[in-house]
Amino acid sequence: MSRRTAIVTGSTSGIGHEIARRLHADGLNVVVTGRDMRRGEQVREELGEGSVFIPLDLTAPGAPAELAAAAIDHFGRLDVVVNNAAMDHTGDLLGVPVDDVRRVFEVNTIAAIAVLQEVAKRMEHGGAIINISSRLASIGVPTMAIYSAAKGSIKAVTTAAAVELAPRNIRVNAVAPGMTRTPLYETWVKEQVDPEQTERDVVAGIPLGRIADPTDVAAVVSFLASEEASYLTGVSIPVDGGYTAR
Repeated sequence: MSRRTAIVTGSTSGIGHEIARRLHADGLNVVVTGRDMRRGEQVREELGEGSVFIPLDLTAPGAPAELAAAAIDHFGRLDVVVNNAAMDHTGDLLGVPVDDVRRVFEVNTIAAIAVLQEVAKRMEHGGAIINISSRLASIGVPTMAIYSAAKGSIKAVTTAAAVELAPRNIRVNAVAPGMTRTPLYETWVKEQVDPEQTERDVVAGIPLGRIADPTDVAAVVSFLASEEASYLTGVSIPVDGGYTAR
């Protein structure tokens, strides 16, 4: 049997990069994709044999179909897809321009749904789709309403798609990270008036007493992508150190 193949969107940095590493280490071919050519080629070189970089803006017309087709062209099959690509957004809810709302949903929700549609059509023998949601799909945080709404949509479509795609033997699950030590997080902390106190405050709100590492998220994705999770579909797993369990 040939090696399984995974697509990881938004895999040129942060959580996506770590997920690509983990799935490649698990023995899968990995299709790396993102908009940054330099970082994408770096990730491909790091992974080596059994990887390819496809530079795409997934909001562009036809890009999700192009990505799915490229995976088949390069590796002959498609088994796992991780919908990770997203943009961050903060802003006072009453002042967010509607154009900004549309852009967040275009990147975080519509592109992810388009990817799901295109890859599911090509999973001839079943497979696993893993959507990266957020703790913010389940809680309210000031200034994060638009991002939360987009990620909440991902959580909802995960549940519905799991039921609709089950006859195709396609499992659809979500992973909802909490605060995770990514370059985006590090930049945010440094921008605070008192970065050290900010981090202490963040950690104080997490029952397990630490900020997640991208490897924590990648480990759960690895499980959901594996045959050990063959009877698991339609769930959203929080990887947040107990934050949403409080």
